[in-house]
Amino acid sequence: MALDSHLPGPDVAERPCAPAPCPARRRARTATRARRGGGPTPGDRPVTRTDGSDNVALAVATILVVCLALSLGDAIIKSVAASFAMAQIFVLRSVLVLPVLLVIGALRGQQVLTLDPYALLRSLCLTVMWVAYYAALPHLPLAVAAAAYYTLPLFITLFSAALGLERIGARGWIAVAMGFAGVLVVLRPGAAAIDPWTLVPLLSAMLYAAAMIITRTRLRHAAPVALAVNLNATFVVAGLAATALNLAGVTAADNFMLAPWTVMGPREWGAIAILAAVMIGSSVGTAFAYQTGPASVLGTFDFSYVAYAVLWGILFFGDVPDAVTFLGIATIVAAGILAVRRPRGSAETAACPE
Repeated sequence: MALDSHLPGPDVAERPCAPAPCPARRRARTATRARRGGGPTPGDRPVTRTDGSDNVALAVATILVVCLALSLGDAIIKSVAASFAMAQIFVLRSVLVLPVLLVIGALRGQQVLTLDPYALLRSLCLTVMWVAYYAALPHLPLAVAAAAYYTLPLFITLFSAALGLERIGARGWIAVAMGFAGVLVVLRPGAAAIDPWTLVPLLSAMLYAAAMIITRTRLRHAAPVALAVNLNATFVVAGLAATALNLAGVTAADNFMLAPWTVMGPREWGAIAILAAVMIGSSVGTAFAYQTGPASVLGTFDFSYVAYAVLWGILFFGDVPDAVTFLGIATIVAAGILAVRRPRGSAETAACPE
């Protein structure tokens, strides 16, 4: 899992619902992509081409590589968490990424610096989301953390329904029920004391869903590059604030964000460089994939992140999920796919907010 992306691509917020997919439908399908460093966000993602120029195989291959890179980045975070201050990672990674974003914005002639209060609120939600998710990684198998986080399409569905932003049909509610049933299977309440850390990725999913609702309702016309710059600047501020608290003698029981910075050698700088490259590469790769292939197909393959997380957990950490955990993970993934693949022309997609 890495950051808020989708930098290239025109703003399509002004386009009508027909023939382009309804924004309500786009929101469900793009639920898992905006985690990559600033977007894609509903309304900002380019509409998939319908002129016969799609290259589905290339688009699918691209999204599989992007998810592979994202999951590997999170595995790196998990592996270095014990010897790295998370504030240090936040600051140094974003310091490497920000100049690239500024160059992209300049080349596109876009205004990338904004103090829009809703953009700041969105960045705050996403920053706390990443702090929570990364804090949980040292305490959980990577596959379990990824599966819990990938309930985010379900929270977006719930929040959209609660706020009257989208009409949810039977398929949507079935997806919600399946997803949370999968969470219960993974947590297995009653079998033993529930590890509180297992609930933290669920908090991350809720924060992400809130950020996407803000994006959809208040930031539809904002340039994706500007949102990415805002988010990475927030990472830097949060990291520096945590560092200042540590220097002032403030500590925490888990010593996560408030840990002192460590001396960095080639291994540590290499990890930071890889994380920055993953953030930028996933941004460009996601944009390319969704400009090249249909969102309804790519939304399904986006869940390959969970499979990669299982693989890295086994290879790097020896975390082999048992049969029951595999069943819960599979149920969560199936629910997420059901949530993002709503049938065209159904009651769930017929009502367009615009």
